Amino acid sequence: MSEALGLFGGTFDPVHFGHLRLAEEAIEQLGLGGVRWIPAGQPPHRDTPRVTAVQRLDMVLRSTAGNARFSVDASEVEAAAPSYTVHTLERLRRELGGKQALVLLVGADAFAGLPTWYRWRDILALAHVAVSHRPGFPVEASCLPEELAALFAERQSTPGALNAAPGGAIVPFAMTQLAISATQIRQLLAAGRSARYLLPDPVLDYIKLHQLYK
Repeated sequence: MSEALGLFGGTFDPVHFGHLRLAEEAIEQLGLGGVRWIPAGQPPHRDTPRVTAVQRLDMVLRSTAGNARFSVDASEVEAAAPSYTVHTLERLRRELGGKQALVLLVGADAFAGLPTWYRWRDILALAHVAVSHRPGFPVEASCLPEELAALFAERQSTPGALNAAPGGAIVPFAMTQLAISATQIRQLLAAGRSARYLLPDPVLDYIKLHQLYK
């Protein structure tokens, strides 16, 4: 079996250093062979993004270009349907086969909302789930919805489990907390203020070139 592949989906509106650091630390802490970034075309769980899906994809491509362990999957942007995680995983299973270990990367807040996701119980049949959290603030079953808490208690494991099977484990990992959010960046740009050092320069240059978030 090849090394586990991390899957990092999101709106990335815009992509910033918090996203990049999460993907980088996931590779190191979880022993992943790499991370495939999957920008959502039509995110079903949030309002319509301020910029087009193609522009968000372009920004992710620019931000990840210098890291050989990162790849970008444009399929959700090119699709004319909402980007449901379970459909993405089914597509990747068809593409990569049943033996490839897949690791869905999510934050602790998103994980707590997992029961609201479309066909959420099917996700662990298709992939592992790695949950990032702040150092010193581990994921606690007592803070999760009852049905998710039971699954967490049953499936919680360590990074070593990720290469031992194609999916099925839930692995928490602590990551460096960067107080950066896409909402904050959009607000700064809308107010004509600087967002430098919150996101990569190639992304900031792209935003300025196309006059985004004004």
